[in-house]
Order: sequence, then structure tokens, then C-alpha cells
Amino acid sequence: MKIIQCTMEHLDAASTFYDEVTEYLDAHINYPKWTPHVYPGRESTKAAIAQGTQYLCMEEDAVVGGFILNDDPQGAYELGDWKLPLSLGEFLIIHTLAVSPSYYGKGIGKCMVEYCIYHASTLGYKALRLDVVPGNYPAEKLYLQMGFTFAGERDLLRNIKGIPTFKLYEKIL
Repeated sequence: MKIIQCTMEHLDAASTFYDEVTEYLDAHINYPKWTPHVYPGRESTKAAIAQGTQYLCMEEDAVVGGFILNDDPQGAYELGDWKLPLSLGEFLIIHTLAVSPSYYGKGIGKCMVEYCIYHASTLGYKALRLDVVPGNYPAEKLYLQMGFTFAGERDLLRNIKGIPTFKLYEKIL
């Protein structure tokens, strides 16, 4: 397995990957409450690629995982109960971390989170942060296993229908 930073050459593969993930979740248990073909979808993936923040986990030529890693909390992260009082630009945030359903249970999520930790550390960030929809038990379990600590459940002022609050997690680097 290898993790790559996406370019526009990867847009179709990344979009197809997120479509497959969201369709699967929609047909089963949609823990993150993502909307198939909307979020994460082609437009959000294209924007992340343009910003240089979209990554894919590849096994040979197959996309087995994906995530966005940036410094944009996309909401009121200042409301969290963070262990370190950091300003924007001092921490990175993991968004839209997903694993291909056919690769569930094979360590792909762990591999991607390890990459995020390593990448943020080598760039000199002081922490890695993220938010999870309450009830997204697989994500919460993964992040807690990877050493993240709970930093409160807050309304991040995103105004997303059906998601009034998010659970916040942090890993000090």
C-alpha cells in the first residue's frame, strides 16, 4: 500500500471511490451521514485536489482509502476542549477519511491515520484534530486506538441538517 497526494489525473478514481463508499454507507449504516454523489463527491474532491489536500491510499492501481488533510476546520473549532490552546495554522485536520467497503478490517484506516500523524509531525504541526458525527462508532474506535483524545461534543456552527453537533478529537504531536 502507498499513500499519494492527488492530482487532477486522479479525480475520476477519487470521485468513483467516494461514490462507492457513500452508496455502500447509504445502503447499510451511514455512520458519517454522508450523501451519495454530494459529499464527499466529485466537487468536494476536485476542490481538495486543487488545494493540494486530497490523498488516496492505493493498493497497486486500486483506490482503497482516501482522506483530506488540511488546516481548515470548516467550523467553530475554537469551541473544543482542546488540551493545547492552538491557533489556526498550528494544527492539521483530517476530513472525509474513508475506506473501500471491500477492504474493511484490513488496517487501511490505521495506515492512513498513521500517515496523517507522521506527515503533520514532519511538517512541524503541534496537533492533529478532527470531528466525528456522534454515533460514528467505527471512526471513534479507530481514532481512540490511534491515541486521539476526546475534546468535547460541540455545535461547530456548520448548519448541516440532521447533524447539530460533532464529537471532537485531538492528538498532540
